[in-house]
Amino acid sequence: MTNPSSPKTLRVLLPVPLAEAYDYLPSEKEMPQKGAFVEVPFGGRKMIGVVWGEGAGDVPDAKLKAIIRALDLPLTPKVSRDFVDWVAAYTLTPAGAALKMMFGSVKNLEAKKNDVFDCPVFDPDFFQPVLSEDQEKAAGGLREKVVGRATPPPLEGGGRGWEGEINTESGIIGSTVHGRSPPPPTPSLKGRGSVNGYSATLLDGVTGSGKTEVFCEAIAECLRQGKQALVMLPEIAMTAALIDRFAARFGARPVEWHSGLSDKQRRLHWQAIAKGEAKFILGARSALFLPYPALGLIVVDEEHEAAYKQEEGVIYHGRDMAVARAHLGGIPVILSSATPSLETLFNVQQGKYCHVVLRTRFGEAQMPHIELVDLRKYKLPSQEFISPPLFKGLQETIASGQQAMLFLNRRGYAPLTLCRGCGHRLQCPHCAAWLTEHKKSGRLHCHHCDYTMRLPDKCPSCQVEGRFAACGPGVERIAEEIKKRLPQARFAVMASDTLDNPQAAQALVDQMERRELDLLIGTQIMAKGYHFPRLTLVGVVDGDLGLAGGDPRACERTFQLLQQMAGRSGRAADAGRVLVQTTAPEHPVMKAIIKGDRDAFMQAELEERQAYRLPPYWRLASLTVSGADVHQVIAAARHLAATAPQDENLRILGPAPAPFAFLRGKHRHRLMIQAPRNVNLSSVLRRWLANVKLPRNLRLLIDVDPYSFL
Repeated sequence: MTNPSSPKTLRVLLPVPLAEAYDYLPSEKEMPQKGAFVEVPFGGRKMIGVVWGEGAGDVPDAKLKAIIRALDLPLTPKVSRDFVDWVAAYTLTPAGAALKMMFGSVKNLEAKKNDVFDCPVFDPDFFQPVLSEDQEKAAGGLREKVVGRATPPPLEGGGRGWEGEINTESGIIGSTVHGRSPPPPTPSLKGRGSVNGYSATLLDGVTGSGKTEVFCEAIAECLRQGKQALVMLPEIAMTAALIDRFAARFGARPVEWHSGLSDKQRRLHWQAIAKGEAKFILGARSALFLPYPALGLIVVDEEHEAAYKQEEGVIYHGRDMAVARAHLGGIPVILSSATPSLETLFNVQQGKYCHVVLRTRFGEAQMPHIELVDLRKYKLPSQEFISPPLFKGLQETIASGQQAMLFLNRRGYAPLTLCRGCGHRLQCPHCAAWLTEHKKSGRLHCHHCDYTMRLPDKCPSCQVEGRFAACGPGVERIAEEIKKRLPQARFAVMASDTLDNPQAAQALVDQMERRELDLLIGTQIMAKGYHFPRLTLVGVVDGDLGLAGGDPRACERTFQLLQQMAGRSGRAADAGRVLVQTTAPEHPVMKAIIKGDRDAFMQAELEERQAYRLPPYWRLASLTVSGADVHQVIAAARHLAATAPQDENLRILGPAPAPFAFLRGKHRHRLMIQAPRNVNLSSVLRRWLANVKLPRNLRLLIDVDPYSFL
């Protein structure tokens, strides 16, 4: 039994996939407070965790170990601890796994003596944003939604001011600073109250309408109040394009947080954020989990993007978690998009989100003219994929000194390689997927598990040499066609496997801006908010590509992607044109693109979702059993279905093979659960699965609110 007079114990949560915190005795020197980062013994090694609260008091004294030391770091704010607990409960993942996302890495927790920031700063007077009447009205509406009158709370744990040397020889409008903390941004905005209180607002503006300038007004107000502002982006390739824009607007670069940072940068940035020294943060979805002492505003840019969904580890959607984090912290969140998701539009209709609209492009720019090219009318040669109308448009655009884009949402050279002799298709040995040929590297790749191999000399099936044929186009093949048919064109390929960091993306952007390129050929990465004033033609090589398969979101995603790509054209004074190649011009997506009637299309999609009991009207969750033995996987999935709660509000679909039934060497069977919106699906799943025990060699993947159906 526990001794009633034993010292007070503390619960310490560790960044490991365990659901519960562990009880520890305080160290002999001190009693750490809730939220303190502490080093503790665990399983024969030392680990760093966070004091989560008072101990349960049900562990015998003999089994208790003492905290070794408390780290010299600010306390983890209560809202950050609450957010970890909430995310763990909602996603049905261990709280320790959610805590690990807050750490980023244990290496981030201890500063090094020689760590210094080396950042350019700018004279904020150099860049004075000029807002159109439409933008100023929207900015005012946005301020009304996010600005309150309460005095902002003081920073928890304090924060050091900026101290650094200024090198005035680096340029006329900018200087380079070296300091232990990042240079502070300058809001350049007169006071209008304080950003205070929870609200969720959709900033809904057509492409090129200046949504960034509008939400910068809210960021400036947040900074003026001494709070931290977070802007989330779906792709790290977008960061370089926005950093210079933000730096000019606020006089200093935002502090970045994404996977492209070096270990030193991650350590520096984590420390600056945790200590409240970093006021303006630009990051990927993982930035949401950092321990902000004074977070005052969250902006989710391109909120519709599927890239905000994390599919491994802790499975969550960054946009939805941003709304939850804002609600827990009592702060505003802005969701910005030219093509909002159905979920966000539904919440606007339900009165849960406010709505601020930008209906026109900035300045003289007009929306581009969109045309469909019916490929059924043209018999293209076997090695060509660009129709005569699109090819003519490219010729005319380049000849006039303008720039163009060719969009195909498929990486590599060809999505399939087969033997002309026996029809054998080269498939990934670990996945139910064909291998994609990448001519640049001379290898075949699986884009699901990263398996690669060189093209074999002989067919593995019939042993005949030299009979392999590349089927279908990827962006590399389109580039090959352009090189052959438009040899004078200066072009580059822009895809996620050719741009592995923000700097590479920025290099291409710089080339376009210096007019060293006539043409960009690429995947959906090109749709991510880039602004090229001389770009007047966008050609979509295969507008039907995203419509195949049984994904309920296929039409919504395709419409959004085509709209975003079309939005790259004609963003300045010169008129823009968009040519979409399709074999189904009668499809509702194509009709909506031509009419430019987004709202009618989205309303029709909402009605269809309601009819089929799909989100956002109903809730969904998926349970996927995976393992090496297909028979064992099927048996476990059937057992899981047999133990499902008998509830008239729930509808269990399956089990059935997942669309990718074999992935990364594992067989996969899946159940889908439908429930009305008023059902706490996480709680239902938790009670259901509490008594289900699967063999240790099988894995159960739980995805609440799945976004991908593969």
